[in-house]
Amino acid sequence: MSRIRWDEIPPALRAAIEDVLGEPVVAAHSQPGGYSPGSADRVVTASGRRAFVKSAGLSVNPETPGIHRAEAAVTASLPEAVPAPALIGFVEHEDWVALVLEDVEARHPSTPWQPRELQAVLDALHAMGSAPLPAEVAVTELPDAIAGDAGHWRSIDTSAMPALPRGLDDFVREHHEELTDAAARAVEDVRGDRLVHFDTRADNILLRDDGTVLLVDWPWGARGVPWFDALSLLINVRYYDPGADIERLVTAHPVFEGMPADAATRVLAGFAGLFLGSSLRPAPPRMPTLRRFQRDQAVVTLDWVRERWEG
Repeated sequence: MSRIRWDEIPPALRAAIEDVLGEPVVAAHSQPGGYSPGSADRVVTASGRRAFVKSAGLSVNPETPGIHRAEAAVTASLPEAVPAPALIGFVEHEDWVALVLEDVEARHPSTPWQPRELQAVLDALHAMGSAPLPAEVAVTELPDAIAGDAGHWRSIDTSAMPALPRGLDDFVREHHEELTDAAARAVEDVRGDRLVHFDTRADNILLRDDGTVLLVDWPWGARGVPWFDALSLLINVRYYDPGADIERLVTAHPVFEGMPADAATRVLAGFAGLFLGSSLRPAPPRMPTLRRFQRDQAVVTLDWVRERWEG
């Protein structure tokens, strides 16, 4: 993936961003990571004010502007206590959009995940899910957000499916109907009243030097069960370290208290369908590595589902 740079953003959009910040931008430092082909810059204004700016146009990727709009709407509605950078402003020019967010001095977690950092993130997710989300916060209901996962399974032609490591393609062919049914049943498993980030992985998490945790990139924010984000985070842990004892974490950390084992497995089956089905589609513009990443996530998740079913 090649990100566009600050100086490649349309001048009228840059001017609108500077209007939000109240003065000209004098420096911009492009940020690597993530899977969006749009810009991602830490900017500095003439007086030294800092902000984080993300932008994209339809010509860059047809889906990204809509994702940025959703992120702006969710971020603006988050309760103050949520560990997320604040939205400073959102601007549009023709088919281009930009989010202007609080800049944070922090770093992504180390990968493979380190125990202390993983503990801090799980603790933060537990705290975020400890109280109901106010009803007026306008986010998607989590059952609605995952309702399409069974459809991903139905769309997969198992007779034409490419080979997967460790015989997982045979596992999918043998259990296709069961995986589809599990993903469909997971819809009711995730109904709840807590805030869900929905995309918890290392590149969407920041750690400050004082150990506090921030979640970034909120377009998929939802209302659901408090353990959903922690479960999906463990997919990322295992992605970077196939030998990680993630079941020990499920048993040991309080964020997983009240998570029914069968429900968790059904949710994982839904994730596997999302990842595998998406990986079989053509690569989107300017995002050549995305499908491989989705395929690798599918492998990790299917491995975990198989272990749970056979264990």
